[in-house]
Amino acid sequence: MELTPVIPFEPISTEALPESGDWVAQIKWDGVRMLTYFDGNEVRLINRRLNDRTMQYPEIANISTYCKAKSVILDGEIIALKDGKPSFHEIMRRDGVRNSKNIPQLLKTVPVVYMIFDILFHDGQWVVEQPLQQRQQLLSKVVSTSEMIQVVPNHSDPASLYAVMEQHDMEGIVLKDLNSKYQLNGKDKRWMKKKIIHDLVAVVGGVTKRGKLVNAVMLGLYDDAGQLWYIGHAGTGKLTQSDWRSLTEVTDKMVLDKKPFFNTPERSKEAIWIQPLITVKINYMAWTRERNLRQPSIQAIVSVSPEECNFSQL
Repeated sequence: MELTPVIPFEPISTEALPESGDWVAQIKWDGVRMLTYFDGNEVRLINRRLNDRTMQYPEIANISTYCKAKSVILDGEIIALKDGKPSFHEIMRRDGVRNSKNIPQLLKTVPVVYMIFDILFHDGQWVVEQPLQQRQQLLSKVVSTSEMIQVVPNHSDPASLYAVMEQHDMEGIVLKDLNSKYQLNGKDKRWMKKKIIHDLVAVVGGVTKRGKLVNAVMLGLYDDAGQLWYIGHAGTGKLTQSDWRSLTEVTDKMVLDKKPFFNTPERSKEAIWIQPLITVKINYMAWTRERNLRQPSIQAIVSVSPEECNFSQL
């Protein structure tokens, strides 16, 4: 049977840790959410936006090396490490490649790990109605772990895990009710996330330059009425000099006469307005009273549609 891609269950944000109930905590990895579909013949890797990424991760697509199910849908996150920590910028080097000729070299320079945390379908049967605890037991039986394939472990003390994540400047933790069913295309408090580092995907509506090179981007999010609101500018983060040069070449061809933002950005006199088509993942500490980002940092240029860069992410 052909397995139709589904939109995965998403956690909601929380500031409070659960005080009672059958909760476990897992590390929140700074990677790309990826579901693996195997119908008994073909393997496909599909991200949460339903984009096919099978070409980008051939080692993960080789499912017979780590999963003994006759058919299966696995849910997890693919990460790439830099200096021993997950790096979103590194995983984007793999996820963003569009030419299959570049894959063999990237297999060597950007090795990945598939952190699997759930199973939705097994040997011809959906298992989403089973409680998480049973799904995890099934997952541990069908998946063989290795350096490249890991089953995400549970932690019974969320506060302690969160403290360790803070010490190591990690993204945060995910909290899950062991009795929870898997809600396809759902988001509710049976799964929650408590972040240390906040992030969002924003659209670029303008740039500033130092000399002839772009040195900062002006960020925006859309409201429900389709208006683009300026939320801050960022010139620090993970972009390399090569990235900034490429960004300069692209944005030089996208110049607008008028600002695309509904409100008036700071540094408007220095700004070069551009078509709001480029999207970036941003880490930030908090929001100011003026509804601007505090200490935004660019993690990567991403292939997300500008329409998805809205306030509903928050």
